Amino acid sequence: MTYRIRTLNAISPVGLARLPEASYEVGSDLAEPDALLLRSADLHGAGIPASVLAVARAGAGTNNIPIPEYSARGIPVFNTPGANANAVKELTIAAIFLAARNIIDAAAFAHRLDGAADAMSQAVEAGKKKFVGFELPGRTLGVIGLGAIGVEVANAACSLGMRVLGYDPAVTVDNAWKLSPLVERVGALEELLRQSDIVTVHVPLVPATRGLLGAGQLALLSASAVLINFARAPIVDEAAVIAALEADRLRGYVCDFPTPDLNKRPRVVTLPHLGASTAEAEENCARMAADQLRDYLERGTIRNSVNFPDADLPLAQGVSRVAVANSNVPNMVGQMSSLMAEAGHNIADLLNRSKGDLAYTLIDVEGLAAPGLLDQIRQIPGVLAARLLA
Repeated sequence: MTYRIRTLNAISPVGLARLPEASYEVGSDLAEPDALLLRSADLHGAGIPASVLAVARAGAGTNNIPIPEYSARGIPVFNTPGANANAVKELTIAAIFLAARNIIDAAAFAHRLDGAADAMSQAVEAGKKKFVGFELPGRTLGVIGLGAIGVEVANAACSLGMRVLGYDPAVTVDNAWKLSPLVERVGALEELLRQSDIVTVHVPLVPATRGLLGAGQLALLSASAVLINFARAPIVDEAAVIAALEADRLRGYVCDFPTPDLNKRPRVVTLPHLGASTAEAEENCARMAADQLRDYLERGTIRNSVNFPDADLPLAQGVSRVAVANSNVPNMVGQMSSLMAEAGHNIADLLNRSKGDLAYTLIDVEGLAAPGLLDQIRQIPGVLAARLLA
């Protein structure tokens, strides 16, 4: 069988090489694709091709994808958490140094110096007083969001001698294990803000995090605090940041999202969305996204889906696999099993997982699936999608 993957952005060849040419056709203009592979392309309002079985974003954030629409069709949306974590961590640590030592303003000052060596030397000595900064050991860094990126930032800051506070009410067990024992977890965002000299945010943009840091939250920071945002622009209320800066209630703001109101503003550093802009990060994200699509299309395996649960069931020889995406309601598996029993099938293996309102079921039956079985399963109320894998 040949699978068709439509790319909606330039994807690293390192990732695309994970899709064997013998069984995959990849291109930007393919009709009736089995899957979509993208980075920043906006799918809102684009419609969902009837042939699409899965979507993968080579990156962590998925706010450019209308998740509810894909969920309603039983289509898993994959992302690549952790694949760009090191790149974002490095830039965040760089941002901490930029803010602490006033490096951007100091470099601009030095760049504008003119004249003979003696005059320039005198200007340096006279002007450097304006750029006095602070050292990091003993300072407190507050990390909002302890996902793959937040954990790496927190651990790196500990190694710099900083006291680190971490806030994430939904931290996973895996990420908790990866945290340095020096990181202090706090139970409330307000507690973190009151204690931190520098705050960095690493959460996805979802309705609950839009405007997470507004005027009320910024008022809890000390006037000497620095705010860093390499997550998504709307997580921080830009107007509130500008107001805090103008009232001298915030030392500085470093972000990855230039806007007309932020650019060239004193004590603000904006970068051109460089968070994951390294060759290594792009390759890692593309490789991970391609692998996840391949596992899902060929075996029905789900890993790192933002809307459906993880599900991995070894695929044995001599079975037919039925993969079903459905609403998380009672007796779904029972109804499917009854249909298979009526068709004379013996179930060789079964896996059912749920995530919120959605569930995913893999059922392996011995031999070939009976004609019409898939159509019968699709008729069960609550079934969103069903397919057969040999």
